[in-house]
Amino acid sequence: MCGIVGYIGARESREVLMDGLSRLEYRGYDSAGVALFQPDGIAVYKSQGRLARLAEKLAAIQPPPTTVGIGHTRWATHGAPSDINSHPHSSARVSLVHNGIIENYSKLKEFLKLQGYDFISQTDSEVLVKLLDFHYQGDPVQAIINTLAQVQGSYGLAILFADQPDHIYAARKESPLIIAYGEGENFLASDIPAILPYTCRYSVLENGEIAVLSRETIKVYDAFGTPVAKEVLTADFSVEAAEKGGYPHFMLKEINEEPDAILAAVRPRIEDGLPKLGIDGLTDDFLKGIGRIHIVACGTAMHAGMVGKSAIERMARVPVDVDIASEFRYRDPILAPNDLVVIISQSGETIDTLAALRMAKEQGIKTLAIVNVVGSSIARAADWVMYSYGGMEIAVASTKAYTVQLCCLYLFAMHLARVRGTLHEEVIRHMLGDMMRAPDLIRGILAQQKDVQFFANELMNADDMFFIGRGVDYALSLEGSLKLKEISYIHSEACAAGELKHGPISLVVEGMPILALATQDAVYEKTISNIQEVKSRGAKVVLFCKEDAHVPEGTADYIYRLPCYEGVLMPLLLEVPLQLFAYYVSLLRGCDVDKPRNLAKSVTVE
Repeated sequence: MCGIVGYIGARESREVLMDGLSRLEYRGYDSAGVALFQPDGIAVYKSQGRLARLAEKLAAIQPPPTTVGIGHTRWATHGAPSDINSHPHSSARVSLVHNGIIENYSKLKEFLKLQGYDFISQTDSEVLVKLLDFHYQGDPVQAIINTLAQVQGSYGLAILFADQPDHIYAARKESPLIIAYGEGENFLASDIPAILPYTCRYSVLENGEIAVLSRETIKVYDAFGTPVAKEVLTADFSVEAAEKGGYPHFMLKEINEEPDAILAAVRPRIEDGLPKLGIDGLTDDFLKGIGRIHIVACGTAMHAGMVGKSAIERMARVPVDVDIASEFRYRDPILAPNDLVVIISQSGETIDTLAALRMAKEQGIKTLAIVNVVGSSIARAADWVMYSYGGMEIAVASTKAYTVQLCCLYLFAMHLARVRGTLHEEVIRHMLGDMMRAPDLIRGILAQQKDVQFFANELMNADDMFFIGRGVDYALSLEGSLKLKEISYIHSEACAAGELKHGPISLVVEGMPILALATQDAVYEKTISNIQEVKSRGAKVVLFCKEDAHVPEGTADYIYRLPCYEGVLMPLLLEVPLQLFAYYVSLLRGCDVDKPRNLAKSVTVE
């Protein structure tokens, strides 16, 4: 997702904007730009490439001091990365930056051409700025209302009007945007880290709202121009949390934070050795009556949902479906009145997941959100919220957010099993006690990173890799494969081990790396047989198994042994070496670990 920052106050706005944009770099981008109110009007500076390139351009030009401006980092959607397609976009009287996609831009563009407007970029965003110019008759808020009434799609907007040098305007639909309050200065941004060095007080713009920022005030209006009172929130993230803390990359820092993240997610939800979710309004009577659970998510969160499916079905004996959010909405799912839709999202802003939640609510189905970001769109829209307490996650490749999502799903499964009477309380106490062992066990794994570094070094030059496993090991295979392809750009596939002979084994050639996960006792011997099938075809096998597992001679080239642990909870341990493997392979290949190409932290366009 693109990044937006806006500032109005007494500071040098260029410095605030560049600092804020640098704090949003984790979102990924291919160009950057700023629009600054200068004595002779709005000046726009932008360039393709990293933020450093824009900084060099500004340093060479040395624009005059200014205290009002907006900035943007862009991932190309409409129009290839270029200086021209970079934001901000301008007309004679208006400049803006835009996150999102305008779906009817083509019709609007044809209309504006008939009104005499010319276009120089290939972006939908330039259509917005020209449409604003068309509607502007001296009242910026009314111009925004009239413009957005014609627009179909999603947007987070920061806008400057040339004859309004003491104001910044903002509007939001689907694409996240916050306004933040200082003393004699105010801010807007697409995410909290951008404003943390200056203030922790902020409000979240809702769909259809318009904000007007001056140095002393922020006024908010609805889509009809009626004033809106906003709740002021306090960010619980520190500046330090948004910095690397001595680690070379955010990803490695966040992997090393996983033990503490587990404690943060689980400890507050234990009472007398049993899970206590503390979700307001979620009653035992409702849980007892659930007919089916639908877990809906994208990417890593969806993989967490697959582990959650195993846990819920094993513990609580409730049938569970897991859907990719973008597919769930369009397959006309069969939902019953006593079903529960569980929505999982780190950011709470994932647009397909949010749309799936809204579809479920429209059909009268109750929704439970598992999200990390307090006050996010999904958290506000769901019937019930279970915050994952993972803390800020900066690296694009999600690690500790996945861990705390697993913890929330395990806690939910245990609580559901207790309420429905499918597990004895003492069994649940034992499993919860095992969960609380995980932080120390993970610290032990993290202390032995050199083992992972070794076989990462051995396999780093591969063109293709396979991950295989059964049960929750298969769910971990999907996540391990995703992590590797996300940040190392190696083509990687995950396959249920029992499916190898139904097609995928035809791709196994001499020397191909296979990462085989075999931590589940019930299917261990069958998985070993599958491993021997690929080994006999020349594969180079890395086996992940428990420390007491018997491994027949010649089964694997490398063996990584994990502590003995409760089978269904094993993903809490097994995920860590898989994340480290992806990290070290990416590092050894010279890739940008925290900001992989073509990816963004939060996906807010379809």
